[in-house]
Amino acid sequence: MKKKKVLLIVILSLFVVSLTGCTRYVQVDKKVVTNEKNGQRLVSNILCKPTDQDMIKLYEENSIDLNKLPECRNFKISSNGYEGLWTTIFVKPLAFLLVQLTRLVKNAGLAVILITLLIRTLLYPITKKTAMQSENMEKAKKEINKVESKYAGKNSKEDQMMHSQELMAVYKKYNISPLSGCVFALIQIPLFFAFYEAMNRLPLIFEGSFIGFDLGTSPLTAMTFGKWYYAIIVILVGVVTYFSFKLNKTATNANNGLVDMQMMTYMSIGMITVASLSISTSLALYWIFNSGFTVIQNIIVKRGAKNA
Repeated sequence: MKKKKVLLIVILSLFVVSLTGCTRYVQVDKKVVTNEKNGQRLVSNILCKPTDQDMIKLYEENSIDLNKLPECRNFKISSNGYEGLWTTIFVKPLAFLLVQLTRLVKNAGLAVILITLLIRTLLYPITKKTAMQSENMEKAKKEINKVESKYAGKNSKEDQMMHSQELMAVYKKYNISPLSGCVFALIQIPLFFAFYEAMNRLPLIFEGSFIGFDLGTSPLTAMTFGKWYYAIIVILVGVVTYFSFKLNKTATNANNGLVDMQMMTYMSIGMITVASLSISTSLALYWIFNSGFTVIQNIIVKRGAKNA
């Protein structure tokens, strides 16, 4: 219980800190200003100057002073002064890395993909342990179901205590840590939102393109302009999300919510796929390659477990 409380406090703290650096959009009459040509929303707290003339004109029309901002190629972690812990610790370092890598590989989309893979590679020792938990849960499935069946319908304090003790004994036998997945979440969640902020606030990214896809445009916006090939992005998000969830499934008692868990899983996949219609292509690329990495990692872990 103490561990759960600590994790909850940490998660809430990260959430509160993240609110200090959220992307802000220019609004007129409570409506976000967008570029009519590509549907790109106008970010008011961008980190560097845009180069697209249409966007520059929009900023000037909405009284946004761009002269104080550095050119994107000259952006540094210290640029624009102190903007809060979240932006200073997470957003600006990732933005700086995106700028430098984009200059190196000459393509913003490729830079997003490479940084995504770099982050996941660095986190591999942690994520591998999380993936192993799924395999260990699968091995322990019969014994877990046996314990659950044994105490089904028994609600006395003594029975509940015995139920918990026997369940923990099975977890210990198969080296299962119920809270292990939280460790990865504590690292992955802030990185995801920081990456989102960095991409949203860098004109270098949302003015770029990757194999014909405009990084700052959402699939839904693109398709309203007749660019139906953007549906590929949504399909890829749905496919990698499905396999990521499928390979991460853990053992669940057939009499204790398996159907409900499956329903929640499919609902989550559906919600993420639908949400991908409205996110920028750059963020969709991050999601596709991040989840794709998870799929490949879990396949490797499963094969390793079978051969062990």
